[in-house]
Amino acid sequence: MKKDFILILDFGSQYSHMIARRIRDIGVYTLLYHYNETSIYHVISKKKPKGLILSGGPFSIYEKGSPLISKNIFQLNIPIFGICYGMQLISFLFGGEIKKSKHKEYGKSDLIIDHPNNSLFYGIPDKSIVWMSHFDEVKNIPKEFKVIGHTSSCDIAAFSHINKDIYAVQFHPEVKNTEYGIYMLKNFVFHICKCSSNWKLNNFVKNTIDDIKKRVDKKKVVLGFSGGVDSFVTAYIIHQAIGDSLNCIFVDTGLLLKNEKKKISSLCEKMHFTIKIIDAKNRFLSKLTGIVDPEIKRKVIGKEFLYIFQKESKKIKDVEFFAQGTIYSDVIESSVFSKTSISCSIKSHHNVGGLPTALMKLKLIEPLKELFKDEVRKIGEKLGLPKEILYRHPFPGPGLGIRIIGEINEKKISILKEAEAILLQELKNYDIYYSVNQAFIVLLPVKTVGIKGDKRTYEYAAILRVTNTEDFMTATFSHLSYDFLEKVSNRITNEVDGINRIAYDITSKPPSTIEWE
Repeated sequence: MKKDFILILDFGSQYSHMIARRIRDIGVYTLLYHYNETSIYHVISKKKPKGLILSGGPFSIYEKGSPLISKNIFQLNIPIFGICYGMQLISFLFGGEIKKSKHKEYGKSDLIIDHPNNSLFYGIPDKSIVWMSHFDEVKNIPKEFKVIGHTSSCDIAAFSHINKDIYAVQFHPEVKNTEYGIYMLKNFVFHICKCSSNWKLNNFVKNTIDDIKKRVDKKKVVLGFSGGVDSFVTAYIIHQAIGDSLNCIFVDTGLLLKNEKKKISSLCEKMHFTIKIIDAKNRFLSKLTGIVDPEIKRKVIGKEFLYIFQKESKKIKDVEFFAQGTIYSDVIESSVFSKTSISCSIKSHHNVGGLPTALMKLKLIEPLKELFKDEVRKIGEKLGLPKEILYRHPFPGPGLGIRIIGEINEKKISILKEAEAILLQELKNYDIYYSVNQAFIVLLPVKTVGIKGDKRTYEYAAILRVTNTEDFMTATFSHLSYDFLEKVSNRITNEVDGINRIAYDITSKPPSTIEWE
């Protein structure tokens, strides 16, 4: 464990991961734990973080079953920072009063600092913009605390303990809409917790390569290669450590983008590591026949991938390690650390959750599992990976199987491949491919009446989905020109037999996920 780090207790906030990202950005390692992790008090006692952050959450403190923690945590003499629900929780545990807000605040507010000399607000103007998102608020603070900030509609927007390093704010300092939020986090991390800067991606790469060298020694590693940035960076780091002892296996499920197999083969050649490509299109299609439920699709695709992967791995002598490109957002969305329904599983990732029984004899290597997507890209840049690899849009492990809503068949796959190819061409023609983060087409199980060549058609409707995001844990739809949307729609409906209607998805994440399934 790194000497200086901040531990975040997650109470179900959509912004919890953002707190971790901001603190890592300022150079300090951060861990995210579910608030109800088994014996969290003992976890904190053993790991000895330099500071503890209590995240926000979608709950009311007086609701039955609302998340609580033991007050014993405050006896550990660790600086504590409560954010939103975390603030209300601190107040509640010390005997304060929380009530429904008369004026619910969602969005920007002006924070007035009442105690400019407070350590949390060091160097911050007396008035600044903060981002509020709450329906409850602290009405009376416990006697051990003092108010250090307010807004026009929230009398207690920030407070701190009189004698201990316990601080709390009703707003969200981790979001960019809070004008001086990063300064508050820096004040907490560096001035209050006395952390030293220790989180540098250069060090991460060197340490990871050294660790893999020592761990693997002269044995072999087999990698389930997907072709995305995560698997490329994983493969490159492992290859730097052990060279040709790395064996990459790429399974063609038949659910790939048009010409994807050829592109991946070419990119691997550029990166100087070999890859074995297995054609399993017919097997996957037969296993998916009649399946509609997206979770079952994911599990079937994951199971078949592992079956083929295991079969091919057995052909390689002296393999002792299985590597995969799992990143931190995969772990969070699959709720590997979650023990209750507060942070329920959003979707299954077939690359998390450990190895199947048949592969249990292999030791697992996941060099990127502590990193967010943008950190993976930064590492790729430092390693000198080509832009076409680093900034390729993410492609889900189950492939087009979860972009075809409902039952999958060969015709639907063919239709969607052509539509996605057109979208990719136009993103590059309009020079916006690298300014958006993920773009794709969803084929609906719905047919609509249309007209082509003066004839009535009855073909599928499809959805265009284009998003912008920092780390893929939250996302907004991309504000694209009508000219671009019209061009994509016209080309797909004119050139692709099987689609006669395109709609644009303008939903953010949350409440939606980026992919539809």
